[in-house]
Amino acid sequence: MSLPPLASGPEGPVALRPLLDTVLHALREGTRARGGPLPAGGPEAVAARVRATVGDVLPPEGDPEALRILVHVLAEGSADPADPLCAAHLHCPPLAVATAADLAACALNPSLDSWDQAPAASELEALVTRALAAEAGAADALVTTGGTESNQLALLLAREALGGVRLVCGSNAHHSLTRAAWLLGLPEPVVVAAPCGMLDPAALATALAGLTGPLLVAATAGTTDAGLIDPLPDIADLSARHGARLHIDAAYGGGLLFSERHRALLTGLDRAHTVTLDLHKLGWQPVAAGLLAVHDPHDLDVLRHRADYLNADDDTEAGLPDLLGRSLRTTRRPDILKIAVTLKALGRTGLGSLVDQVCARAQEFADLVLAHPAFELHARPTLSTVLFRPAAASDETVATVRRTLLHDGRAVLGRARLDGRLWLKATLLNPHTRPGDLAALLNLVEGSTPR
Repeated sequence: MSLPPLASGPEGPVALRPLLDTVLHALREGTRARGGPLPAGGPEAVAARVRATVGDVLPPEGDPEALRILVHVLAEGSADPADPLCAAHLHCPPLAVATAADLAACALNPSLDSWDQAPAASELEALVTRALAAEAGAADALVTTGGTESNQLALLLAREALGGVRLVCGSNAHHSLTRAAWLLGLPEPVVVAAPCGMLDPAALATALAGLTGPLLVAATAGTTDAGLIDPLPDIADLSARHGARLHIDAAYGGGLLFSERHRALLTGLDRAHTVTLDLHKLGWQPVAAGLLAVHDPHDLDVLRHRADYLNADDDTEAGLPDLLGRSLRTTRRPDILKIAVTLKALGRTGLGSLVDQVCARAQEFADLVLAHPAFELHARPTLSTVLFRPAAASDETVATVRRTLLHDGRAVLGRARLDGRLWLKATLLNPHTRPGDLAALLNLVEGSTPR
């Protein structure tokens, strides 16, 4: 039996080329077989198809068709974020150039836990994280797996900097913040009212006035339910007045930094001690591409850790960079490469144009909803999320319409509960979406609504 080829090394590209042809063909054929934004039939049908196709996951003898078969079944059974009718979540269609860069990262397989495993990748990460931190008015940034890890790190850094901390956040805050407080053994968070989906400064002021001890105020720039941005300058003022540390979760809204047209919506971001950013949302990166920006780089000192086989003292003194303090993870893939390629290939203008495009599509979709007597709009969108519902429908009907479209594989819409009512959520992250696609989406919802 001959040994299977490797992806890197001098012969790696030669070995990869025919395999890439197989993958691309299987992706194309699987997408055609699906025929829409989501596989039809619901969970049972999809699971049955996968089980029947895969068969024995670990057969006695290998199957030379495994790559084609499994890529095909995955593509056929995927929710396709590049389909204009797939608009439920903060699940972006990745850019081709970023995906191609990620292939190189997979082939070379650097691990960013020691310099001798990732000589160039470690320097590239340092360059890009500093540049992105500067965009947010910060001094440095760590690469994370996304908003959840970034928020957990923010609470950890606050706890260590202040010798203990209590989280104060709005009821609109991402669930990962209160969960992180639990994971870190922090006191029960103080949850402040967020009428209309945004943290209320008056309610925050009242809450802070009644609290003592080290506090971390968490604001949100781009909520997951409606894409709303908390009043950041007011919250920064209140945090400073009460001596509280400030964290801003801008996992969704942080992409506005690239847009000259929308950047002002993030005024106050530079006053935060820590900022969550997430480029697998308004950055069009393959998962994962998160960051945590920090205003004071000394906050990261608490992450320093020594393992003799990775960062021995004499190696560090001899000039080998110490990477263990750049993450709580040890083995860590070079997610920075796809980000770096995207920034360099598109530039600020190119990325800003994509941001402007999806925000404009959201406004256009809101216009369609407002003009249609059968629908109700929650509010004009702030980012690229639109909440709407069939007029006079019950919450049960709204939920049923969404599930019907999912089961039939015709459209992927999210759901959000605001103002005590259930809304359909369209999160528009595909810059190739056109007005006709928006009209088709609305027509599908109308056709699925019982009369």
